[in-house]
Amino acid sequence: MRCKDREGNFIGEDDGQDKLLEKLYGSKAGRQLVKVLIRPSVSKVGGWILDRKISTAAIRPFVKANGIVMEDYEKNRFDSYNDFFTRRVRPERRPVDMNPYHLIAPCDSKLTAYQITENAEFTIKNTVYSMESLTRSKKLAGKYRGGYLLLFRLTVDDYHRYCYVDQGKKSSNHIINGVFHTVNPIANDHYPIYKENTRCISFLKSENFGTLMMIEVGALMVGKIVNYHEEKMVERGEEKGRFEFGGSTIILCLKKDRAEIDTDILENSRQGIETKVRYGEKIGRKTE
Repeated sequence: MRCKDREGNFIGEDDGQDKLLEKLYGSKAGRQLVKVLIRPSVSKVGGWILDRKISTAAIRPFVKANGIVMEDYEKNRFDSYNDFFTRRVRPERRPVDMNPYHLIAPCDSKLTAYQITENAEFTIKNTVYSMESLTRSKKLAGKYRGGYLLLFRLTVDDYHRYCYVDQGKKSSNHIINGVFHTVNPIANDHYPIYKENTRCISFLKSENFGTLMMIEVGALMVGKIVNYHEEKMVERGEEKGRFEFGGSTIILCLKKDRAEIDTDILENSRQGIETKVRYGEKIGRKTE
């Protein structure tokens, strides 16, 4: 999928990931391999390897290939690849917009905004979904009708920690179990995506934007979701959790008339273009 930065410039696409997935999903042998890779036992082995010291050999080539600026992060020596993947950014490199009227991005990602129509259907990675199929709840689908679904797609080169977008009271976490599967659009030609992914749903009764629904989605192979909190009071910009290795996705749902999304994001989304956003930056504002 094409992507623009906030200045309106097209930026590079994650071609390496796309090509790998084309090979996996484009052949019978590749699809058989995917069936093996998504087994929980294989995922656990992959996670075990990525937590070992030997996996650090993959860090330097990855940093070089993806142009990652390591000066942005708190440390540059790691005990494992997962230690590197979940590295914490220096706070000054991801300043959080603290204006209470501004809606902020929870993570570094490629963002697409969808309006939740009366029929509550929208496209996620070239696949049509309803709020009901995503949340497995007809009641929730009705509550968010007329609002926005914000889809934040993280790729392996993104910062994989995420934050709360406003202060308020967070609910407990609800897990929808599934097998780990890719969130890349290419896979949709062969398999449904989100119906096979593990999801973690929680709600934030926010001070400025009503009750937000927050959904974290795991991905192919490890794709582990690590959320830090159950029910508690939280602050804007406070770290909510992190993803371990794998491309992952965050979904933020807002009820009707709670926020106005920035015009560049809406226009890009209408054209099927993602918008590159950063952890803590403004992406909209409170409806007055």
